[in-house]
Amino acid sequence: MGGFFGVVSKRHCVPDLFYGTDYHSHLGTARGGMAVLSGKKEFQRAIHDISNAQFRTKFETDYGRFREGEASCAGVGVISDTNDQPLIITSHLGTYAIVTVGLITNKERLVQEMFSSSRAAHFSEMSRSGINTTEVVATLINSQETFEKGVRSAQMRISGSCSILILTKEGLLYAIRDRYGRTPVIIGQKEGAVAVAMETSSFPNLGYQTVRDLGPGEMAVCTPEGVTTLIPPGKEQAICAFLWVYFGYPASAYEGRNVEVARYDCGAALARRNPVEADSVGGVPDSGVGHALGYATVAGIPYARPFVKYTPTWSRSFTPQRQSDRDTIAQKKLITVPDLIKGKRLVFCDDSVVRGTQLRGQVDRLFGCGAKEIHMRIACPPLLYQCRFLNFSRSRGEMDLLTRRIIREIGGEAADIAAYLDTDGDAYREMVDRIRGRFNLSSLAFQRVDDLAAAIGVPRDKLCTFCFTGQDVAKPRGCIHGCSRCASPCSARKLELSEQ
Repeated sequence: MGGFFGVVSKRHCVPDLFYGTDYHSHLGTARGGMAVLSGKKEFQRAIHDISNAQFRTKFETDYGRFREGEASCAGVGVISDTNDQPLIITSHLGTYAIVTVGLITNKERLVQEMFSSSRAAHFSEMSRSGINTTEVVATLINSQETFEKGVRSAQMRISGSCSILILTKEGLLYAIRDRYGRTPVIIGQKEGAVAVAMETSSFPNLGYQTVRDLGPGEMAVCTPEGVTTLIPPGKEQAICAFLWVYFGYPASAYEGRNVEVARYDCGAALARRNPVEADSVGGVPDSGVGHALGYATVAGIPYARPFVKYTPTWSRSFTPQRQSDRDTIAQKKLITVPDLIKGKRLVFCDDSVVRGTQLRGQVDRLFGCGAKEIHMRIACPPLLYQCRFLNFSRSRGEMDLLTRRIIREIGGEAADIAAYLDTDGDAYREMVDRIRGRFNLSSLAFQRVDDLAAAIGVPRDKLCTFCFTGQDVAKPRGCIHGCSRCASPCSARKLELSEQ
């Protein structure tokens, strides 16, 4: 997914930038980068591969270099999925540093349009996925007379999502939230400094107070004295539900709603709707823990930790490019506690089931340690659609999803996906039961969409649940497939994404 942190200050800002960026490390492990503006109005930049080392380890030398150099009172940092960032751009708008977070699904089309409109168009920043997405965004912005007009143009032309930080040589920090607010962009402030982050958990230990969330599509300019809105927020919002279910750090809050509290309420909803007799409730670390605590409290069943996570070195398992690497991390990072497993009836809470490979490994290990029963409770609904708006996972297509493979087994290639959205219908129950049987689970239950939205606490019409429903709340005229019936039959074919 990725995350960013930016700061403008009356004082040396490098420590805040370094640690503020590091507090976003849980959002990805591909590339990291920082750019600082010196007192001489010159940019210094550092970018490193962080796939096999933590951000702080890779950037300690740069941190020292930035601190010892000319006093830097402004900077931007990023944890990136694939692209090298920040980029330093020089154009008619001046020289600036830029970072982006999101997923531009029509990047190739935008590039071809640029090539068609100008023979001088070119891209020099090539990433592992081809043309650097952040350079594409910068080129869109540079096509207009001002930053404000450039951002408006980019927001209208980009399909998917894109939140942006821009730091100019004049020391102005522009913060731009995605057009539909799919990712959070949040303002923090302390005396003499303003910071912009995606995780509010980056603020407290650096002395910042959370001021407010930018609205969907809002553009603001930050100085050490305060924040001024340049583009007002739009009315349509579709913030990703998975921020609360999985991505977000427990101490963070988006739209004023804390992640850990939402997870607790998710687990509580599962316990009320899907009770079972058991000896203990556990959560798959880390994100499953909050869900399990909520379940255990409402169910009146003791909470226990049959799985513990080895935190010093193992990262989240969704981030590596190769499935074999993800599987290795998933297996190595969790260590069983046999004394809490043997002969026990266990309820286990997890955030989601994507491909099913991790669930298979977890269940096999629990039964291997002598578990008597295993009852899985999943904090979100079944994933039926691949995310079109964020780099949610490394899935190559919808048939990577366990649910889609199960549905194909049941109904063949032409299966009506819409039938599996009805949680009270026979098709949905058969799908869940097949998944349960596939892993020899004693019982299996998924969260309902309405229960999830209620636990998150954000109005349903402002919450993106596309991966569960196939519906984009930011497009009231229909789904991104352009059909009137979102889930079927178009979802069985190769889809052409419509422009947002």
